[in-house]
Order: sequence, then structure tokens, then C-alpha cells
Amino acid sequence: QVQLVESGGGLVQPGGSLRLSCAASGSISSVFDMGWYRQAPGKEREVVASISSTHNTNYADSVKGRFTISRDNAKKTVYLQMNSLKPEDTAVYYCNGFIRNIGSIIPYSYWGRGTQVTVSS
Repeated sequence: QVQLVESGGGLVQPGGSLRLSCAASGSISSVFDMGWYRQAPGKEREVVASISSTHNTNYADSVKGRFTISRDNAKKTVYLQMNSLKPEDTAVYYCNGFIRNIGSIIPYSYWGRGTQVTVSS
């Protein structure tokens, strides 16, 4: 089985920074696109940023210039550096990855359990 485990969430003041990490583990053959999503109370889950295995990145307009997604393929880990945080960034942040299991032909989408980010003074 494959697991994605997020870490790095917490409480931060407006204008502050946090760095989220998400490590993939288990019977992994290949890790393809990975991404971060978030879901605020009463809202639908939305994509924040994504990164391909060749490090091509995409960002939601709301976080461009403030958030940076990166990955370490050797560690099977994706990161989200969040700077200039705003109260509207408050949400549960989820990691997603397209991962091919050992012995599988196609990749599947896996989700982490999420980590809470709260931006408040």
C-alpha cells in the first residue's frame, strides 16, 4: 500500500510563513505528478499548486508569487513553502500524488489525511 503523510501545518500570524511537507511511502514503483490542495470550512476542495516529475509547476492565481512547490524525487517528498500568508489561506491542506505501485501497470491517485493551516492574529 501507499501512504502520503503531511506535516508542517500550524498557527501563524498574517504575513508569516510555513513550510508543508508530504512524504510518500510504501510499495512504490514511480511517483508522477504531485500537488497540494486545500479546503476551507464550507468550501469545496481546491488545487493550490502542482508539480510534475520533471519539476514543471502550476499555481492557483490566489497563491502565485507567495507559495512555492518543490519536490525531492529521491525522498519521494513534495514541499509547499508558503510566504506572506493571509487569513484567507486558512484551510486544511491535502497532499495528492499519482503513484504507481510495484507490480501495477497504471498509476493511482492517493491523498494524505491533511494538515491544518490557520492564519490569524
